[in-house]
Amino acid sequence: MIEVGAVLPPLSLLGDDGESHPLHAEKGGYLVVYFYPKDSTPGCTRESQAFTAFKAKFEAAGAKIVGISRDSVKSHCNFKAKSELTILLLSDPEKLAHAAFGAWGEKTMYGKKVEGAIRSTFVLDEAGKVLKAWPAVKVDGHAEAVLAAVEGLAKG
Repeated sequence: MIEVGAVLPPLSLLGDDGESHPLHAEKGGYLVVYFYPKDSTPGCTRESQAFTAFKAKFEAAGAKIVGISRDSVKSHCNFKAKSELTILLLSDPEKLAHAAFGAWGEKTMYGKKVEGAIRSTFVLDEAGKVLKAWPAVKVDGHAEAVLAAVEGLAKG
Protein backbone atom coordinates (compact mmCIF):
# COMPACT_ATOMS: atom_id res chain seq x y z
CA MET A 1 0.00 0.00 0.00
CA ILE A 2 1.26 3.47 -0.86
CA GLU A 3 2.61 5.29 2.19
CA VAL A 4 1.79 8.73 3.55
CA GLY A 5 4.33 11.14 2.05
CA ALA A 6 4.71 9.20 -1.20
CA VAL A 7 3.87 10.90 -4.49
CA LEU A 8 1.55 9.13 -6.89
CA PRO A 9 2.82 8.80 -10.47
CA PRO A 10 0.73 10.68 -13.09
CA LEU A 11 -2.44 8.69 -13.66
CA SER A 12 -5.85 9.41 -15.20
CA LEU A 13 -9.02 7.30 -15.28
CA LEU A 14 -12.29 7.49 -17.17
CA GLY A 15 -15.16 8.87 -15.11
CA ASP A 16 -18.89 8.19 -15.15
CA ASP A 17 -19.17 11.52 -17.01
CA GLY A 18 -17.23 10.05 -19.97
CA GLU A 19 -14.19 12.26 -19.33
CA SER A 20 -10.64 11.41 -18.28
CA HIS A 21 -9.74 12.59 -14.77
CA PRO A 22 -6.21 12.95 -13.34
CA LEU A 23 -5.63 11.59 -9.85
CA HIS A 24 -4.37 14.75 -8.23
CA ALA A 25 -6.16 17.63 -6.56
CA GLU A 26 -7.04 20.95 -8.10
CA LYS A 27 -4.62 23.77 -7.36
CA GLY A 28 -4.80 24.58 -3.66
CA GLY A 29 -7.14 21.70 -2.91
CA TYR A 30 -7.32 18.09 -1.85
CA LEU A 31 -8.51 14.93 -3.55
CA VAL A 32 -10.18 12.18 -1.55
CA VAL A 33 -9.79 8.87 -3.36
CA TYR A 34 -11.70 5.88 -2.05
CA PHE A 35 -11.49 2.37 -3.45
CA TYR A 36 -14.46 0.07 -3.17
CA PRO A 37 -15.00 -3.49 -4.44
CA LYS A 38 -18.23 -3.42 -6.47
CA ASP A 39 -21.05 -1.16 -7.59
CA SER A 40 -24.48 -1.71 -6.04
CA THR A 41 -23.36 -4.02 -3.22
CA PRO A 42 -24.62 -3.16 0.29
CA GLY A 43 -21.36 -1.93 1.85
CA CYS A 44 -20.24 -0.06 -1.26
CA THR A 45 -23.64 1.60 -1.55
CA ARG A 46 -23.59 2.75 2.09
CA GLU A 47 -20.04 4.07 1.74
CA SER A 48 -20.79 5.95 -1.48
CA GLN A 49 -24.01 7.40 -0.06
CA ALA A 50 -22.10 8.60 3.02
CA PHE A 51 -19.51 10.39 0.87
CA THR A 52 -22.37 11.88 -1.18
CA ALA A 53 -24.10 13.10 2.00
CA PHE A 54 -20.95 14.98 3.04
CA LYS A 55 -19.99 16.22 -0.44
CA ALA A 56 -20.82 19.88 0.31
CA LYS A 57 -18.75 19.80 3.52
CA PHE A 58 -15.79 18.23 1.68
CA GLU A 59 -16.05 20.93 -0.99
CA ALA A 60 -16.19 23.65 1.70
CA ALA A 61 -12.89 22.26 3.04
CA GLY A 62 -11.38 22.39 -0.47
CA ALA A 63 -11.67 18.69 -1.30
CA LYS A 64 -13.07 16.80 -4.24
CA ILE A 65 -14.14 13.14 -3.81
CA VAL A 66 -13.74 10.29 -6.29
CA GLY A 67 -14.69 6.66 -5.87
CA ILE A 68 -12.79 4.00 -7.81
CA SER A 69 -13.68 0.41 -8.64
CA ARG A 70 -13.01 -1.97 -11.52
CA ASP A 71 -16.62 -1.63 -12.69
CA SER A 72 -17.37 -0.14 -16.13
CA VAL A 73 -18.48 3.43 -16.72
CA LYS A 74 -21.94 2.08 -17.64
CA SER A 75 -22.12 0.19 -14.33
CA HIS A 76 -21.06 3.37 -12.49
CA CYS A 77 -23.82 5.36 -14.22
CA ASN A 78 -26.44 2.78 -13.21
CA PHE A 79 -25.08 2.68 -9.64
CA LYS A 80 -25.20 6.48 -9.36
CA ALA A 81 -28.76 6.69 -10.66
CA LYS A 82 -30.05 3.82 -8.51
CA SER A 83 -28.32 5.01 -5.31
CA GLU A 84 -28.76 8.77 -5.89
CA LEU A 85 -25.01 9.48 -5.79
CA THR A 86 -23.52 12.83 -6.77
CA ILE A 87 -19.82 12.03 -6.42
CA LEU A 88 -17.59 11.20 -9.37
CA LEU A 89 -16.95 7.49 -9.93
CA LEU A 90 -13.89 6.38 -11.90
CA SER A 91 -13.48 3.12 -13.77
CA ASP A 92 -10.23 1.16 -13.33
CA PRO A 93 -10.73 -2.13 -15.22
CA GLU A 94 -6.99 -2.67 -15.72
CA LYS A 95 -6.29 -2.02 -12.00
CA LEU A 96 -3.80 0.78 -12.80
CA ALA A 97 -4.88 2.97 -9.87
CA HIS A 98 -5.47 -0.08 -7.66
CA ALA A 99 -1.85 -1.12 -8.26
CA ALA A 100 -0.43 2.40 -7.80
CA PHE A 101 -2.17 2.77 -4.43
CA GLY A 102 -1.79 -0.85 -3.35
CA ALA A 103 -5.58 -1.20 -3.21
CA TRP A 104 -5.60 -4.66 -4.80
CA GLY A 105 -4.40 -7.83 -3.15
CA GLU A 106 -5.16 -10.73 -0.89
CA LYS A 107 -7.93 -10.30 1.65
CA THR A 108 -10.22 -12.50 3.68
CA MET A 109 -13.89 -12.74 2.71
CA TYR A 110 -16.24 -14.99 4.65
CA GLY A 111 -13.25 -16.80 6.13
CA LYS A 112 -11.56 -17.50 2.78
CA LYS A 113 -8.47 -15.88 1.27
CA VAL A 114 -9.32 -14.16 -2.02
CA GLU A 115 -7.71 -11.59 -4.27
CA GLY A 116 -9.63 -8.39 -4.84
CA ALA A 117 -10.07 -4.70 -4.22
CA ILE A 118 -9.01 -3.59 -0.75
CA ARG A 119 -11.44 -1.02 0.61
CA SER A 120 -9.13 1.92 1.32
CA THR A 121 -9.11 5.72 1.21
CA PHE A 122 -6.44 8.35 0.57
CA VAL A 123 -6.21 12.13 0.68
CA LEU A 124 -3.88 13.68 -1.91
CA ASP A 125 -2.64 17.21 -2.44
CA GLU A 126 -2.35 19.00 -5.80
CA ALA A 127 1.03 17.38 -6.50
CA GLY A 128 -0.33 13.86 -5.92
CA LYS A 129 1.35 13.51 -2.52
CA VAL A 130 -0.46 11.22 -0.09
CA LEU A 131 -1.35 13.23 3.01
CA LYS A 132 -3.60 10.71 4.78
CA ALA A 133 -4.34 7.01 4.29
CA TRP A 134 -6.87 4.53 5.62
CA PRO A 135 -5.61 1.10 4.48
CA ALA A 136 -8.42 -1.10 5.84
CA VAL A 137 -11.76 0.68 5.88
CA LYS A 138 -14.85 -0.25 7.83
CA VAL A 139 -17.79 1.49 6.12
CA ASP A 140 -19.81 2.85 9.03
CA GLY A 141 -18.47 6.20 10.24
CA HIS A 142 -15.66 6.24 7.67
CA ALA A 143 -16.82 9.22 5.58
CA GLU A 144 -17.13 11.27 8.77
CA ALA A 145 -13.57 10.35 9.81
CA VAL A 146 -12.19 11.31 6.41
CA LEU A 147 -14.12 14.60 6.51
CA ALA A 148 -12.67 15.41 9.94
CA ALA A 149 -9.16 14.73 8.63
CA VAL A 150 -9.69 16.93 5.54
CA GLU A 151 -11.11 19.74 7.68
CA GLY A 152 -8.03 19.44 9.91
CA LEU A 153 -5.75 19.73 6.88
CA ALA A 154 -7.70 22.75 5.61
CA LYS A 155 -7.26 24.54 8.94
CA GLY A 156 -3.53 23.96 8.67
